[in-house]
Amino acid sequence: MISFHGLGFRPGDFYLPSAQVDPAKWACVACDQYTSQPEYWRETEDIVGDAPSCLKLVLPECDLPRTAERVPVIHAQMQRYVAQGVVTKQVEGGFVLVERTTESGARLGLVGTVDLEDYDFTGRKCLIRPTEETITARLPARLAIRRGAPMELGHILLLLDDPLRTVLEPLYARRDALRPLYDFDLMQGGGHLRGWAVTEESDLAALRDALTALRDSLGADPLLFAVGDGNHSLATAKAHWEEIRQTLSEEERANHPARYAMVEAENIHDPALQFEPIHRVLTGLDRTAVQDGGACLEADWKEKDGQDHPDHAPQTFTMVCEGEERTVTIARPAGVIPAATLQMWLDDYLRRHPETEIDYIHGDDVLRQLASQAGSAGFLLPPLDKTQFFAAIDGMGILPRKTFSMGHAHEKRFYMECRAIR
Repeated sequence: MISFHGLGFRPGDFYLPSAQVDPAKWACVACDQYTSQPEYWRETEDIVGDAPSCLKLVLPECDLPRTAERVPVIHAQMQRYVAQGVVTKQVEGGFVLVERTTESGARLGLVGTVDLEDYDFTGRKCLIRPTEETITARLPARLAIRRGAPMELGHILLLLDDPLRTVLEPLYARRDALRPLYDFDLMQGGGHLRGWAVTEESDLAALRDALTALRDSLGADPLLFAVGDGNHSLATAKAHWEEIRQTLSEEERANHPARYAMVEAENIHDPALQFEPIHRVLTGLDRTAVQDGGACLEADWKEKDGQDHPDHAPQTFTMVCEGEERTVTIARPAGVIPAATLQMWLDDYLRRHPETEIDYIHGDDVLRQLASQAGSAGFLLPPLDKTQFFAAIDGMGILPRKTFSMGHAHEKRFYMECRAIR
């Protein structure tokens, strides 16, 4: 058996829907998307109907108030799908090579597992590092699902900094020699998905060698993987493992399935991988705050301009308030990047105005639509340069929460594979 020890990323056993299941109804987008657009999830429910679907195994975040009601139903449905053969083990001791085609192009990924002993969400330097601040208040609902679940579904995306394309691309070049697993159109404009099993020893050895060479090129305290999406899902898996490991012997800890989490690894240099900013919208603002295109909000911001770090370069963003747009320039920003500066002010504003709520929005048009409503204000942020991404993580550590998005909402990872965690 090919060993991936010391790489943080390793093969796993993966379940997929049986041949009788319609994959277009089985696969659904990540649960943390369309949080301000519940109509998307209602439309998805209509598409799925009574068919087997990942939709019935996850809790969309717009339904978080129903957590207590939904979690037991999710656990029971998982057990039924396994018992009835709706999902079966189709990859053993291997990976799944994935091609996701959207308007941005064909994006490559490799589904495997990460050793949670090689990951920490508090900022410690390790092989696998978070990219954004973990909001601990968002973990309990996810933990409630994972604690009693017989299997996991994953929308976690890990990024590799592989400019020479040595890890995924050689495997994709010989995809015709791999066993095909699925090939279908995703629902709701999600594009097309293809997958192949990677189980031959020669392919596993080549992957191991490529990852080892990449890790060894990074020097001391290498940052081999950065979490590109699903920071909170991976943090939940880690928290769950920390609970379980306390009850196990050393021998049991070595191979317990909860020690690992299912992820998809992607190369940040893939041209089809587009980085998009995540915008902010405030709702529940009083009339004074939003009148004159949000002049009062801008004045509140400018009052704090430069009080912490007057040496940072000026930053700009666009404020959208009841249909009016204005460019706001911060001459002496408190944060290193615009998202950090904006989030500091928003956190302070929300503390002073508890009646106001915030949401994080993908897409300029969606933000403008939401910010046009009464009592709302939106903030359009500039994109983050992905070529500087790993350098920023290595130098700055954890970025502010919701700093970036890998593509638009409909390009997010769709649930497809499952993995046993009990």
